Amino acid sequence: MEIDDAIFLAQFRDQTLAAGHFDHRGHLRIAWLYLGRYPLREACDRVCAGIRSLAIALGARDKFHHTVSEALVRIMAGRMKSGDGSDFASFLAANADLLSDARGLLAHHYSDECLNSAEARSRWVEPDLVPLD
Repeated sequence: MEIDDAIFLAQFRDQTLAAGHFDHRGHLRIAWLYLGRYPLREACDRVCAGIRSLAIALGARDKFHHTVSEALVRIMAGRMKSGDGSDFASFLAANADLLSDARGLLAHHYSDECLNSAEARSRWVEPDLVPLD
């Protein structure tokens, strides 16, 4: 069951969001919500800090990957400028690859070696193949 954006955001911020809402789609949703409210740098910081904190709270500390999270936020920001961003469902419908093939999308910009590095997992690393812009 889908929850209202305000409730979703509040539960994400206070780390009470149920694990069922914290899947890949949930990560994209929080990025979409923050990109609609904050400049890119602040949205990236809030998304990454929030996902890291919630992953820790849910006992999934090792699942957080900073560069993957931030790269997807940056890709989403670029697409929101030029596409349908009127609501999250419309945005996802127009950008289905973000949901169905995020790793493939990132592989266009990052080599496996770069993206799988400990450095990329813990902090932002620029793409080593093709810039995100």
